Amino acid sequence: MNGMRFSLPRDDDASATSGGMARWSRNVGQAGRYLAQSLRLMVGLPDYDAYLNHMEATHPGEPVMSYDAFFRERQDARYGSRTGRCC
Repeated sequence: MNGMRFSLPRDDDASATSGGMARWSRNVGQAGRYLAQSLRLMVGLPDYDAYLNHMEATHPGEPVMSYDAFFRERQDARYGSRTGRCC
């Protein structure tokens, strides 16, 4: 995970200051976001925020899909569209 290390600050450690706790808290929050994203991908829920970040980074100025259109497109890609199928 991007070289992040997690450890609880000790009482005698200088990292137990408020700055150390804030950094630890941010790391735990980031780990939680990674875990949530992984779980959503495992059950097949698309990640709209990742799509928006990708579009902004690689296709600036191009129109982006609404969440509903994005969700439908991802479902069609995963399960196939009903149009043009026999069953």
